Amino acid sequence: MLKLLKNWMVKSKSTNNLDIKGGPIPHHIAIIMDGNGRWAKKRALPRSAGHHEGMKVVKKVTKLASQLGVGVLTVYAFSTENWKRPKDEVNYLMKLPEEFLNTFLPELIEENVQVRIMGDKSQLPEHTLKAVEKAVIETQHNTGLILNFALNYGSRYEILQAVENIIKDYKNNEIDGNINEELFSNYLMTQDLKDPDLLIRTSGEMRLSNFMLWQLAYSEFWFADVLWPDFNEDHLIEAIAEYQKRGRRFGGI
Repeated sequence: MLKLLKNWMVKSKSTNNLDIKGGPIPHHIAIIMDGNGRWAKKRALPRSAGHHEGMKVVKKVTKLASQLGVGVLTVYAFSTENWKRPKDEVNYLMKLPEEFLNTFLPELIEENVQVRIMGDKSQLPEHTLKAVEKAVIETQHNTGLILNFALNYGSRYEILQAVENIIKDYKNNEIDGNINEELFSNYLMTQDLKDPDLLIRTSGEMRLSNFMLWQLAYSEFWFADVLWPDFNEDHLIEAIAEYQKRGRRFGGI
């Protein structure tokens, strides 16, 4: 891994002075992939072109994260609010997972990547769900990086579902009335994953947009002005380098 990092630093123009080879690699990185539409607009292209280019970036970032030893990469692919977008755009976005996974699945398997999905599956089109579930099944025994797609995901929905299920289990005497953080976390969609160490958001926006509100309570945030289709391996290295400079005290001294 150290050799890989050194090679990236030599090749990079923007990060060649950043020494990250001796620092901790975040176990869980979460990414809000923002700016696809603006990237396309700047080039007088349809928004779909930006989304298509953005999926190529997911591929590059996944490969590098896997090689660096990142344990979990959660990408915000489609939010519960994205249904408000124009129908043609939504339809295209629902086709992207199928296109991405059908072409990239052999490489994911070769990289020992395990695919997961979190979100409300009930509203997803059958072809979208079928493609994702196929990737989940075919990679379920892989032991490397977990590529976790937040698809039709909203944190408020997730938290409300957790509360409803806790109430149901309490009424059924499956749990007692002692509700603590550990128990609550076990009712979230990330129940067997550690909370993100690092959140990356592209496009210059500085908000969470209903993404992992509980899990990001003590995560380090890194915001970049670059639009997601222009995000590259050097930016990921830069984000990790910045993460390594931070002092994580989790409320302590």
